[in-house]
Amino acid sequence: MVISSTVSHPDEQNESIACTFASRYVREQVPKFKMPENSIPKDAAYQIINDELMLDGKPRLNLASFVTTWMEPECDKLIMDSLNKNYVDMDEYPVTTELQNRCVNIIAHLFNAPIGSEETAVGVGTVGSSEAIMLAGLAFKRKWQTKRKAEGKPYDKPNIVTGANVQVCWEKFARYFEVELKEVKLTEDYYVMDPLKAVEMVDENTICVAAILGSTLTGEFEDVKLLNELLTKKNKETGWDTPIHVDAASGGFVAPFLYPDLLWDFRLPLVKSINVSGHKYGLVYPGIGWVVWRHKADLPDDLVFHINYLGSDQPTFTLNFSKGSSQIIAQYYQFIRLGFEGYKNVMENCLANTRTLKEGIEKTGRFKIVSKDIGVPLVAFSLKDSSKHTVFEIADHLRKYGWIVPAYTMPADAKHIAVLRVVIREDFSCSLAERLVSDIEKVVNLLDTLPSSINSKDAHVAVIASETSEEVKKDITETQAEILRYWKKLVDGKRVGAC
Repeated sequence: MVISSTVSHPDEQNESIACTFASRYVREQVPKFKMPENSIPKDAAYQIINDELMLDGKPRLNLASFVTTWMEPECDKLIMDSLNKNYVDMDEYPVTTELQNRCVNIIAHLFNAPIGSEETAVGVGTVGSSEAIMLAGLAFKRKWQTKRKAEGKPYDKPNIVTGANVQVCWEKFARYFEVELKEVKLTEDYYVMDPLKAVEMVDENTICVAAILGSTLTGEFEDVKLLNELLTKKNKETGWDTPIHVDAASGGFVAPFLYPDLLWDFRLPLVKSINVSGHKYGLVYPGIGWVVWRHKADLPDDLVFHINYLGSDQPTFTLNFSKGSSQIIAQYYQFIRLGFEGYKNVMENCLANTRTLKEGIEKTGRFKIVSKDIGVPLVAFSLKDSSKHTVFEIADHLRKYGWIVPAYTMPADAKHIAVLRVVIREDFSCSLAERLVSDIEKVVNLLDTLPSSINSKDAHVAVIASETSEEVKKDITETQAEILRYWKKLVDGKRVGAC
């Protein structure tokens, strides 16, 4: 949901839409915020909307998003053919339901779930990882509350321990479902959750510790193996049974193919549930996500609803009801079309293009790479010298070349660090990486010729000081911090990442 506004742009004060080719289609303007009184020809409606959409950015040049922007024509056709299928009507569309169940089992096996030969995996398809996280969080909260009630202990103050680098959907879960979010603060050069600090924050009210496999900020994988070891030790000492959830929204379809020996999934005993975004490196258009549980017992039965008014008994565990079938079918297409070999090839190619971009950025001599070699295919980098210009200025100028590259500051306690981040998807080629490096060089060279924003800020501070007859002394760190806050205001309300 987006809180709507009647004016989307300061220059758009007209309450009607004028058709570009009015003499060919319609002569009367169409109201923007009210339903028109009369119908218009279908080609006119298409032309009006198409003309407005021309001003949108190009999805393939949107390097801020992890979301898939290209699929094969055959899959596009399957999607179009199933747009009118409401997935929730399982009795009417039993094959689609079967395809979802197959996807759940494929993902569970990919994540090494302990499934017996006669067992099926426990999981569900969701609109994205945001919904998946909500469902996993609710399962942890309900299990914890049930246990606390049985023990005659208070159950009104649940909490989750995470790193400050978590995606905003975790904040949503905590706020919407009244769970305290205890965040491990970040430090410079360490931009993921410290397992040692996380376990120290765990108490008897902790319903789970959430680890991130692919931080939105830097793409880095958190050390789930070490977290499992430390938490196992604490559970033995305290008698608690605090579990782990792995938010693998970005890395879940990366790690099994690039780093198969990395221990982060159900091979670790305390990992009880995992979410992953099919519309990220699962290679499906938005929006499809998945959540799978280790065992059936990890999903409380009283959270599952059984309905029969669509024709037969249908178990459901979702936050919404109706949803399309297209993305589920598309996910199954990708699984059988690509197979393990195909996904591995795609991820290796993404990794190769990541290295090309990283090397090109390093050669400019102007940036410090803050992302890691092992993680989600992306490059996050900061300016070595931000005394004259900022990464926010670079991001702004790159838009003139068509590139959408996010600039943002790190969470607490590393807010003084500002970075640019480029996500490498399947549709980002080596030639595009080289072109991006060239355009970045053009931008920084251009900024070198422009007045320093630092000097402008210093002049402004000096004027204020003279007017108030107070001596204002600011060191370079304080001045940079003020400029970062200024530029951050320009992008305020935009959280990086997408689920």
